[in-house]
Amino acid sequence: MAKAKAQAQAAGVPAFYVTEDEHAHSGGSTMLGFWLYLMSDCLVFAVLFATYGVLGRNYAAGPSGADLFDLKLVAVNTAMLLFSSITYGFAMLAMDKGRQAAMQAWLAVTALFGLAFLGIELYEFAHLIHEGATPMRSAFLSSFFTLVGTHGLHVTFGLIWLTVLMVQVSRRGLIEANRRRLLCLSMFWHFLDVVWIGVFTFVYLMGVLK
Repeated sequence: MAKAKAQAQAAGVPAFYVTEDEHAHSGGSTMLGFWLYLMSDCLVFAVLFATYGVLGRNYAAGPSGADLFDLKLVAVNTAMLLFSSITYGFAMLAMDKGRQAAMQAWLAVTALFGLAFLGIELYEFAHLIHEGATPMRSAFLSSFFTLVGTHGLHVTFGLIWLTVLMVQVSRRGLIEANRRRLLCLSMFWHFLDVVWIGVFTFVYLMGVLK
């Protein structure tokens, strides 16, 4: 900081213009911006949950959740996402200790669990559509596919982000920028976990018990 002020004075720039280190400022802005993004995403899912709450019983003489949902399969899918959150936590612990290889291994395991989650979800969607339970069949199915599909898209984007970060870490190591990006992805991934617990409870469990 003192060095930056001295350089500014030598260049004829008033010292009070140099307020903080540019790198620290960039990191703070990144974290603040990401928190704002997560809050906006909370609003998106809140709207989707509210829409499902209003339309979730409008079956239009079609099948209900109790007729369609395979709770055992959904429970396995939920376990895949929960396990991925745990393994990402192990990756963060390895990052804190500077163990890059271990961190990359845990991130790879996280990606495998995420892919398993998406694969089961796509299988479920394909099965429902094959049975005639398409999004156009009823308001219940429209809101169901929108809510669960939006979450699935977030997981897909998270996996793409995870892959990009693994490549960046392999090329540039655990520099401060990569650590910050991995922390942002960690918050995003755990956020998706929390949202899915809401989906599992509100959509699947309550749908089967109706």
